[in-house]
Amino acid sequence: MSTTATRVIVTDRPAKRALRRTGRPENTFQRPGQRSRSRRETVAGYAFLSPWLIGFFGLTAIPMVYSLYLSFTRYNIFQPPKWIGLDNYIRMFTDDPVFIQSAQITLVYVFIGTPITMAAALAVAMLLNFRDQGAGFFRSAFYAPSLIGGSVSVAIVWRAMFSTDGPVDNSLSFFGIDIGGWIGNPAMILPMMILLHVWQFGSTMVIFLAGLKQIPKELYEAAEMDGAGAWRRFTAVTIPMLSPVIFFNLLLGLIGAFQVFTSAYIISNGTGGPAGMTNFITVYLYKRGFSDGQMGYAAAIAWVLLIVVAIIAFILFRTQKSWVHYAGDDR
Repeated sequence: MSTTATRVIVTDRPAKRALRRTGRPENTFQRPGQRSRSRRETVAGYAFLSPWLIGFFGLTAIPMVYSLYLSFTRYNIFQPPKWIGLDNYIRMFTDDPVFIQSAQITLVYVFIGTPITMAAALAVAMLLNFRDQGAGFFRSAFYAPSLIGGSVSVAIVWRAMFSTDGPVDNSLSFFGIDIGGWIGNPAMILPMMILLHVWQFGSTMVIFLAGLKQIPKELYEAAEMDGAGAWRRFTAVTIPMLSPVIFFNLLLGLIGAFQVFTSAYIISNGTGGPAGMTNFITVYLYKRGFSDGQMGYAAAIAWVLLIVVAIIAFILFRTQKSWVHYAGDDR
């Protein structure tokens, strides 16, 4: 073959593409200007990321590691930490009945309040899903409590409503139900706290409503043609198709319920009463750390709470394969 023909074949564009497809390495050499521009872009990226990095390490990562160290010490802020090993954890589970009561109350609040909240949110979301007129107003009305429910002002108002001779007490007395106020009644204060938690279902409801909008109507029509009633359509279509949203709301709801503090602290005036029935883990942690000055012991309580939440999250993620159905899943 002549030199001219060879030059034509090599310089031909289809031939070049064929050579690339053969797997020969392309030229990856970067000019000095390109390397400089790439370096400037990398530096700019880290510069924009630096506020988050400073906040993460300065306000989250380093304090967490230091609190883990403090959980093995006796520390009261005014004196240097003194290493005591596992004494704080041993004391917590063997010689602190107040902590045991606090843990029990918190678990009751979490595992009763969260399912009720999710059920109420799902019920309202389904009602709004089948209503077009005024749906925007009702969505806003139900969502508003979730924005202000954790504030101090709402806790004060809630305390006034359920106190003796308050609006709730007077309304129940009108129907012959004399409780004498919920705030000072050890048997009613925890249900009142759960009711306040349920009242803040707005954000959960909005997420459920968004999930319901994504369910194809053809599935309901097919189920109805097969003779499925309303309950059967709910259990066979709505729940499976909504299971990823249920998993998401359940996970966030459980984690959020473990962090209840403001309402319990304000309603009980910081005492955790009556009879310790609002002495949730977070309230007890605050009292031990900032009222009693036992920062090391409070750090140990915080890490136990973190471990419990992590275990619950781990269980949910491990069991989701048996009940959460994603799009395109063959199960």
